[in-house]
Amino acid sequence: MFAKLINFMKPLPDAERLTDEKQIKRLYRNWRIKMFFGMYFGYALFYFTRKNLDYVKPALSENFGLSIIELGYIGTTIYLTYGIGKFLSGVMADRCNIRGVMALGLFASSLINLAFPFLPQFHAFLGQMHITLPLVFLASLLWGLNGVCQSMGFPPVAKGLVYWFSPSERATKWTLWSSSHTFGAFFVGVLIAYLLKFDAWRMAFVVPAIMGICYSIFLLFFLTDKPTTVGLPPIEEYRHDVMPVKEKSNLSHWEILKKHVLKNPFLWALAISYIFIYYVRFATLDWGTMFLTQERGFSDELAVSAMKWMPFLGMPGGIVAGYLADRWFQGRCTQMNIIYLVILAASCWGFYKVAGTNQFFWTSLLASFIGFFVDGPQNLAGGVQASRVTVQESVSAACGFTGMFGYFGAMLSSTGAAFISKHYGWQGVYFSCIIACIIAMACIATTWRKESAAVAAEKAVANK
Repeated sequence: MFAKLINFMKPLPDAERLTDEKQIKRLYRNWRIKMFFGMYFGYALFYFTRKNLDYVKPALSENFGLSIIELGYIGTTIYLTYGIGKFLSGVMADRCNIRGVMALGLFASSLINLAFPFLPQFHAFLGQMHITLPLVFLASLLWGLNGVCQSMGFPPVAKGLVYWFSPSERATKWTLWSSSHTFGAFFVGVLIAYLLKFDAWRMAFVVPAIMGICYSIFLLFFLTDKPTTVGLPPIEEYRHDVMPVKEKSNLSHWEILKKHVLKNPFLWALAISYIFIYYVRFATLDWGTMFLTQERGFSDELAVSAMKWMPFLGMPGGIVAGYLADRWFQGRCTQMNIIYLVILAASCWGFYKVAGTNQFFWTSLLASFIGFFVDGPQNLAGGVQASRVTVQESVSAACGFTGMFGYFGAMLSSTGAAFISKHYGWQGVYFSCIIACIIAMACIATTWRKESAAVAAEKAVANK
């Protein structure tokens, strides 16, 4: 059984190289569309089987008998396992095929979702067997395992984007794909809101699980691996684009990982910047409503109305950042990230200073600015830029590495922002966001010459 799983996950072999230019052009167009949208909707469904829990926390509290603090333990567990798993899954994805990793992760996550709403029954069964375990422990364990499965979603996508889209177009395509986050988070909310009308909270897990199982099977027939596995030339050769940096073939996977990920100072700089980018993202998003209600006198409904556009404006914010990075800076992301972070810092402070019930329009607008300008660095620094400062063979591990640090920042925003608010007030929270932007800028700026040198080297290889 294990041997079959290993074979299922191995990179797909190269097919015989096609020579007909018309056939190559037609197949490349078709496969690029299939790979992009297959990965887009696949990753959106990962959100269906992860964010669904957030929408049914009141029902879980009532039916599982869990307190708010215990529900917080469950959320912290998935942040932790997802963050660490993202790096480990990235290492695995570099040595596996794209469709295998993504399909397996979605399938396993869906099975966990099927089991989760029936935990009280399993807990009662264990009690009959004289096995005493707190229900919150079982829930945290199972949802933490879901975090491990969820971590298998992004690394194969990063690999797919690198192998199917060339460096000069990658920032645009990458950030366009990144809108799948918002797509998934929005539509799972719509689905669950509909299910809760019928008091069917268990269906909030069962329906996404069934969708995930069906789509994971679909992925096995819809996606492939690299272009060479279907007889196509590498993307850079096909588009006559700059050539990617590749490692010498005599190095093992472990040696490549050590040299180009674990000992890569530029990747460490991006990973550290990602901590602070994610801190700003979650500190402003998760605590914004509470700030408006506690300090600025908003009602719950009015606060939600003011804050609701923050995540939605992130989608065009990320896409615009990618487009401008390709259009203005030849795919380099350092400059675009710094521009976005400067405006993000100003938006955070402006939101704190202006927010008020008599300034609803400006409160909503500045909240939207935060969402717009945080998504650019979030999409570029830990994804596109990480792929530019490493080699092609380790891109999944590199993106998983930065992603792991990003979710450390998410955990920090939960406890750190709460601590700052308690001791230094909400002014301290938003001032900490400005400091986080400055630190992120300083870290990202260290890659300026590295990216410029990479572009020059790629062009030199392409012109030979």
